[in-house]
Amino acid sequence: MNKLTHINNKGDAQMVDVSDKSITTRIAVAKSVVLMQPETLALITSDQHKKGDVLAVARIAGIQAAKKCTDLIPLCHPLMLTKVSVALTANTEESSVEIIATTKLDGKTGVEMEALVAASVAALTVYDMCKAVDRGMVISQTQVLEKSGGKSGHWKI
Repeated sequence: MNKLTHINNKGDAQMVDVSDKSITTRIAVAKSVVLMQPETLALITSDQHKKGDVLAVARIAGIQAAKKCTDLIPLCHPLMLTKVSVALTANTEESSVEIIATTKLDGKTGVEMEALVAASVAALTVYDMCKAVDRGMVISQTQVLEKSGGKSGHWKI
């Protein structure tokens, strides 16, 4: 039997009811990495890219994406984020840009999806801005690194 036949197609998908959960400070940290040619990374780090400051644009794109997570992921709760930060770091040894996104709020549900969306969209923005000079870029290692708050407490890789 095909494993995909177990998917419930009855249309009964719903958001998780968080009304009985306690309000706690919730933080999530996610990462994504864009691997590229050394020449592409040199264009980015020397601010010589024709499209402008790739890292600044990607940072803003990631922040905006975190705020729009509920519009992108159908069953995500709309959240009042109190912090979104996106840090992009050039790694010349691995010829990559590492993206670390942090999201925070005081609420009843976690912010992992917002952090993952922020890191992912920042990576996609780097790719979009650089694809004309490097079609072989790879986006990888998108994952949650850490989360805290709520009943499950603190978790870290």
